[in-house]
Amino acid sequence: MSKKKILIPLIIFSTILTTGSVYTYQMLYAPNFLINSKDKFIIVDDETDFNGLIKKLEEDTLINDILSFSFLSKLMEYQENIKIGAYKVKMNMSNYDMISMLRSGNQTPIKITFSYARKIDDLSEKITNKLKMSKEDLLNYLNDNIKKYSGFKKTDIISIFLPDTYEVYWNISPKSLVDRMYSEYKKFWNNERIVKLENINLNKKEAIVLASIVASETRMLDEADIIAGLYLNRLKKNMRLQADPTLVFAANDFTIRRVLNKHKKIKSPYNTYIHKGLPPGPIRLTSKQYIDAVLNYEKHEYIYMCAKEDFSGYHSFATNLKDHNRNARKFQIALNQKQIYR
Repeated sequence: MSKKKILIPLIIFSTILTTGSVYTYQMLYAPNFLINSKDKFIIVDDETDFNGLIKKLEEDTLINDILSFSFLSKLMEYQENIKIGAYKVKMNMSNYDMISMLRSGNQTPIKITFSYARKIDDLSEKITNKLKMSKEDLLNYLNDNIKKYSGFKKTDIISIFLPDTYEVYWNISPKSLVDRMYSEYKKFWNNERIVKLENINLNKKEAIVLASIVASETRMLDEADIIAGLYLNRLKKNMRLQADPTLVFAANDFTIRRVLNKHKKIKSPYNTYIHKGLPPGPIRLTSKQYIDAVLNYEKHEYIYMCAKEDFSGYHSFATNLKDHNRNARKFQIALNQKQIYR
């Protein structure tokens, strides 16, 4: 047999072997997702089967070659081992890395951020809009299990949700989420803050209620400690707080820009013009900064305050009713000039 007849089959076999090796390598390790594009999340929910996953990958233009991904998924037995979750698909990700991540259920945590809400219903909607659980899932869990959390009630359970950014898994359960928030709440109340709490003669829940009033009074953090001191002065003197934001909350009308005498007559435990002491719960979600403003209140003699007539967001303070009435009159004139009557 001639050398030529021997070499030709060897060359063909070597070519097939090399071609197969190259294809196998490309199928495993070559970029196949988000080619030169930014990272994206993909949600695999309870109803997603393998065909549904392929459809999502196509619709979101995440995948380049479906055939190689499907073939390797079959070889790696992923098609029968789909795990729900939120997965971060990275730029130029390979089939092998993608399938390994999906098959192991190695989710990427989702960031949830909340900073403002009036009531627990509003907050629940904001927290869950990126998660598997619904607003109703969270509210139902809270309603059924509220007693597990240090005697909190429906009126003050919002207190354990401290505004911040948290990383959680997409399919976190309502219990795990509330437990996480409660854990963060307990961490916040360190020994230093507990000592300051004792100095103002309030418990944790009361401090947060007062902080919610202060936060509703001013968006200017640099005067929050002054306002906190003012309300603490009124509490010490057994005076009614007469805090206008509590009337807005009692009226359940957050469009009110001018509190009127009729609002002061609203029958509600949140009406601090009628009832002495603090209302039964926070009137809004309260940030750590405003809680600290209460704990680090400024000592002074003020017992009256009124918004400044320049609408700067700051307040005029007074130690006596005469000065306060003068400040209030300036503000009322300014409201009339801007035709703000309610």
